[in-house]
Parts: sequence; structure tokens; C-alpha cells
Amino acid sequence: MRRRSPVAEILAAVLLLSLSAACGSRLPESDFRHDDRSTPPPRDSAPLRVGIITSATSPVGGNAFTGPRDGARAFFDRLNARGGIDGRRVEVRTCDDGGSGVGNNECVHKLVEEDEVVALVATTALDYAGASRVSRAGVPDIGGQPIGTAYDTYPHLYGIYGSLAPRDGTPGWDGTLYGGTEVYRYFKREHGARTAAVVSYNQSASAAYARLVERGLRAEGYKVVTEQVDFALPNFRAVAADLKEQGADLVFDAIDGHGNARLCQAMDEAGAQVTAKVTNVQNWTSTVADDYKDAPRCRNALWATGASRNFEDTGNPAVREFREATKDLETHSQWQLEGWAAARWFTDAATSCAATGITRRCVDAHMNRSQDYTAGGLLLPVRFDRLPEPPKTIRTCLSVARWQDGEGWVGQGDMNRTCFTVPQLAYAP
Repeated sequence: MRRRSPVAEILAAVLLLSLSAACGSRLPESDFRHDDRSTPPPRDSAPLRVGIITSATSPVGGNAFTGPRDGARAFFDRLNARGGIDGRRVEVRTCDDGGSGVGNNECVHKLVEEDEVVALVATTALDYAGASRVSRAGVPDIGGQPIGTAYDTYPHLYGIYGSLAPRDGTPGWDGTLYGGTEVYRYFKREHGARTAAVVSYNQSASAAYARLVERGLRAEGYKVVTEQVDFALPNFRAVAADLKEQGADLVFDAIDGHGNARLCQAMDEAGAQVTAKVTNVQNWTSTVADDYKDAPRCRNALWATGASRNFEDTGNPAVREFREATKDLETHSQWQLEGWAAARWFTDAATSCAATGITRRCVDAHMNRSQDYTAGGLLLPVRFDRLPEPPKTIRTCLSVARWQDGEGWVGQGDMNRTCFTVPQLAYAP
């Protein structure tokens, strides 16, 4: 078994969290249009090739980034069983980049230049070094996870949460990205939280993300308690004791998954009870009971926030279809659902091009018009607006769930109505 690298895991989580916070405004879903030709071309029966790049064997761990890939493949398997797109089956070509920039460039070369895929779908790369090559080739990259800055940098790349940035080759606006305070506003308004703790390692990526969280909490009027532990020999017992002493309502963190489990265990042992131990979409999985097996009290205080419908919400027909198609998977996760949504997004785009020819250019043109897309209600409405200046405030909605033993992740309200107009805080990528 490959040993997880805590440094890589911290880096991945920090980048994901900070970029996920920079989602665009969300409005009701709109219809899409496509150009018609008076004389359609002859029907093509050749398979449609799509590519999926995943850091499956990255230093972060063997299954850390595979959720979006697995969700997308499940969608395409079901789609092909039902006849594909306009009678053409979707042929999925996958590539593991190993979590390195060199490997990522090799995957881009293989899929984009050799296999000539019509699009990339559900990209989940620790180091998306080949993003500029994908953009130069005009290949639409649909529904990728924003682990780095690529989806706020390049045209033809369409992250799963959208972007308001110009995407002119420079990250964000002249190298500056922006994130909102909606998560902190939610816990303040809905649960009366007033004191929040931020736990980090004495490691640069961890500390940098912790400072961003602290800024957001202070902007929302919280009393902020900062806790930093030694990366090599973290003393989580001391942190837990101080959390209890300070009376923290919330705990946010910039540490890896293993560290979170140890922190929760220390909190249980110290009797530190909080309203919420807040995590993110990457850790919104069905493995919580095992991951936090030694911390039952803290485990049942775990909350997750994101921009997609809870994968446990089987009362929703779109979620139910996803769960039925993935029932043979050992575990389920929010990233799997988002990969499924990315594959559906490509399918909708390709279907709109069937009358005129399913090409990279046509699919990309559809994606440029994909304002307020929801994948049948699985996503909060996604938009791509190339704003010349960063917005000062944004109205942003949240999907929120809480873990409860025996029930799993329980949704908290309607994600389309849990909305806030919040300031956008600048940060450097």
C-alpha cells in the first residue's frame, strides 16, 4: 500500500477549499440553444471519445482523487446501455497522471493529441500542468475539480463550480482570486455561532489557508481562536483542551484527514463539545463511521458544505438515479456525484450538437452558453461570466449536510434557498 503524504494532502485540501469558495453567483437554470443547419450532415455512428485525467496514484493516496472519475464512468456506462448519444456510444479513455506535472502533461498529450478526444470530463489533477495545452487545443474540459487555479485561468476549461474570472491566461484578476464568507454566515445565522477555532499545522500551505479562514470569520464578526500544531509531532490533546477552555462553537481546519480524525478523538477525550466540526466536499463521504471510529461525539458534530446536492438525498430523482447506477461501489461520496454531473453536462452539450456534428468546437460553444446549469438539479446553478473586475459581493447558495450515526449525511434545508449575499475577500493563489 502506498503511504499517504500529509504534505500533499494538506496542499490538495487547501487549494480545493480556497478555490471552491470562489464560486460564481447562482441563478435559475436556463434553456440552451444550438445553431441549426438547413441540411444536416450524414449520421455518424463512430464512438465518441472522451478523456478523464485523474491523479489516481498521487502522493495523496490511492483513492483520494478517484471519486469524480468513478462517478463519470458510471454515468457513461448507463448512457451507453441506453443507446449512447444520437446512437453513438461514448468511449471513455482514462489516464492516471500520478499526481505530477510531468505525468499530467503526458496524459494531456495522450488523450488530446493522440486519442483526439472530443472533450475532457471530470478532471481531478493534483498538478494540472497540462491545462494550457488543453486550452490551446480548444478542447473543452468539462466539470473538473478546481484543485489548482487552472479553471480560473484558461478559456475552454469549465470547472464544476463555474467561474467569474476573465480566464485570459492569468489566474483570477491579475493573479488575485476571491472567495466568499457564506459558510461562516450560515453557521452564524442558522446556529448562532459566535466563537470559531481554526486549527493548522506549522507548514506553509496549511498556515496560509488558515489565515484565509481567519479573515473570513473575522469579516463575519466571529471571535477567532487560532490553534497551530507541530507538523511532525502534533499535540492535539493540548488543542482540544484549549478549544474546551475557549468555548469554541465551530472548528475549522487546514490539516489532513488523518490529523482531523486524531483531533476529533482528542476533542472527545477532553470533553470539548462544539456545534459543528466543519469539513468540505472532498471529505463528504460514506466512510465517516470508519474514519472517525474513535470519536463518536465529534463524528456526530461533523458538517459538510458544498455546491451540489447531498449524495444521500435519494428522495431526489436525479440523486436516486446516481445511487442506483453506483450501487455496486463499495463507498459513495460527493465527488462521485459531481463526476456523474460532469458526465451529464458533457452529454447535454454533445446532444445539442448532434444535428450539426459533435465536434470540439460545437461542444465548447455550448459550454460557453451554459449559464445556470444544474445537471438536472444536482448542482447549484453554475455560470461562467468573464467579469472585467472582481465583484465586491456575491449572492451565493450552499448545500449543507450533517453526519448522524445510523442515518449518514443528513441534508440541512433546501440548497437553492440557503443563500447569502456576502463580501468577496482577495487572496493570492
